[in-house]
Amino acid sequence: MSDAADPSSPMPAGRQDCGDGTPADIFEEILALVRPERLLRDPRATGEGVRVCVVDSGVERGLLEERFRHRGQEIYPIEGGVFVQGQPEPLPYDGRQSAPHGTTVADILLTIAPRVRLFSADVFGPQGSSEAEVLVRALHWAVDVWKCQIVNLSLGVPEQRLSPVQRRYQLLRAVEDGYFKDVLIFAAADNEHPLTHSYPAVFAPPLLSVDKGPFDDPLGFDYALHERIEFRAHGRGYVGPFASEPATSWAAPHLAGIAARLLSLRPGLKPFEVKTLLYWMSRPPHRSGEQGN
Repeated sequence: MSDAADPSSPMPAGRQDCGDGTPADIFEEILALVRPERLLRDPRATGEGVRVCVVDSGVERGLLEERFRHRGQEIYPIEGGVFVQGQPEPLPYDGRQSAPHGTTVADILLTIAPRVRLFSADVFGPQGSSEAEVLVRALHWAVDVWKCQIVNLSLGVPEQRLSPVQRRYQLLRAVEDGYFKDVLIFAAADNEHPLTHSYPAVFAPPLLSVDKGPFDDPLGFDYALHERIEFRAHGRGYVGPFASEPATSWAAPHLAGIAARLLSLRPGLKPFEVKTLLYWMSRPPHRSGEQGN
């Protein structure tokens, strides 16, 4: 038997034994492979094969098709529906937005992961506002009918609009249902409102909550736990009247697009695996002689 396979062999200099014969820095060797530049810039990391739903104010399909055609890219046809109060099924999607917000979100996702198959769940529609029951129905439709692997929620329901408490439980159950069906749900944090939390982003464990962060690179992000919000990402958009203003609404689809890139490389990843990958990818590089986080 060689020395490498002999548990009684001395450890190489600079390594310590964990007590079971495993080198103490074996995780650092593994995590050295989990680098953003290695995974996110892989030419195969395009979002191909990943179904993504934008639960928002609708998507202007023709505008996005034209934008990407000018870039020399063809996107998959955008599908969707319009969800309204009291209707068990969505109304047909005609390729139009109810408001520009959702188009900005969709454009960010397609910019980061241009080969995803995008679905638009318009929860504003003719009523011009979103109720919790409509949001819950759209979530279930994205998960169970459209079979999306990623759902982006760049909107929030204020705490006072989730009364009675049964409404909050319904929304939590919808988020948990997605989690246990291997669906990644990204939710934008509230934009520094001093008095209220925004749901569902504060349901942190079964989803990925996202704040805006100081990143110049659209693929930049980090794990920065604060007030139940776990991640930060690039916070500016590229099209729309408010896209240039930093906002959590634009940060969430940046991180969702990054996750789509990862899923296009490894389709079977579960939500907790993606969250772990994002956490480790955002760690500062470990340098010899320093203690890890």
